[in-house]
Amino acid sequence: MAVNTLKIGKHIIKTPIVQGGMGVGISWSGLAGSVSKEGGLGVISSVGTGYYDNKEHVQRLVAERPLEVENFYSKEALIKIFADARKICGKKPLACNVLYAINDYGRVVTDSCEAGADIIITGAGLPTNMPEFTEGYPDVALVPIVSSAKALKIICKRWQKRYDRLPDAVILEGPKSGGHQGFTYDQCALEENQLENLVKPVVEEASTWGNIPVIAAGGVWDKKDIDEMMELGASGVQMGTRFIGTHECDAHDNFKDVLLNAKEEDIQLMGSPVGYPARGVRTNLTKLVEKREGPAIKCISNCVAPCNRGVEAKEVGFCIADRLSDAYEGNLELGLFFSGTNGYRINEIVSVKELMKKLTEGE
Repeated sequence: MAVNTLKIGKHIIKTPIVQGGMGVGISWSGLAGSVSKEGGLGVISSVGTGYYDNKEHVQRLVAERPLEVENFYSKEALIKIFADARKICGKKPLACNVLYAINDYGRVVTDSCEAGADIIITGAGLPTNMPEFTEGYPDVALVPIVSSAKALKIICKRWQKRYDRLPDAVILEGPKSGGHQGFTYDQCALEENQLENLVKPVVEEASTWGNIPVIAAGGVWDKKDIDEMMELGASGVQMGTRFIGTHECDAHDNFKDVLLNAKEEDIQLMGSPVGYPARGVRTNLTKLVEKREGPAIKCISNCVAPCNRGVEAKEVGFCIADRLSDAYEGNLELGLFFSGTNGYRINEIVSVKELMKKLTEGE
């Protein structure tokens, strides 16, 4: 495969590999800056920025956790993350992932623009009003994440009618990705929803709106997978989990060890307060939750709207903000460790430079 560049709005990505946004704290300045430096698109996660830099940018803490939305999604910390990433990648394109399901979504999108994001990526819902939060930033490219051609069509129709603009690219995420899925439990297993069967119809839909670039995601692991997606019509790929196996990844070493030690059967779908199934590694936390013996749910950070201030967290048995941040801090007893289906295939920690070479040239 000849490696083509990927154009997203006004931004040129030398190597068409987008690093998936992973929060809390898995893809911050170290990982995102390094991926962009090596020619891919580094993506900073906006989730839980209050934990960055030992919580120095948080105004109020309760039990050592950022209190309320404005502290969990700290603007000051996000600006610092981008500044630190720029020290690594300079002026190369850098993106921010902002989940649609979070509280203060619009504010965090605008914060991302102010922090210096060239591209905003949004999943976990259909971001039908995304463009209204980037007014005044005409060069910031907008990239929604979808799981079907129908979802892309809905977004394009609404954006065109309301804002007279279209997505600069679209990420198509299949059901093998880590974290939250765009499918129900049953839909995740259907053959028609597997990534290789979704690319062509989404590319066809994208072509009717002016050949919007389609970036395939969810289970993409190596050069062979990348070649397959490009042959199906994708303009690029997004990969999250594989980048956890790098020295530059911002994840705690304990998080990396969880994946290094994981077996294929350890990576499973689970319930989530966000309202979508999520995929992660079966650990001590999941066993506690199954027995309804998990840690107390206090909803200190009020992170996502669908959780309804802890109501859904109590239904599924854990607070996602607290448990993801515990994973970031290396807590093996109570941490929630998200992973795509292929996470068990991580068997060594390499540099981002070495990984990008493997992905473009082969093992």
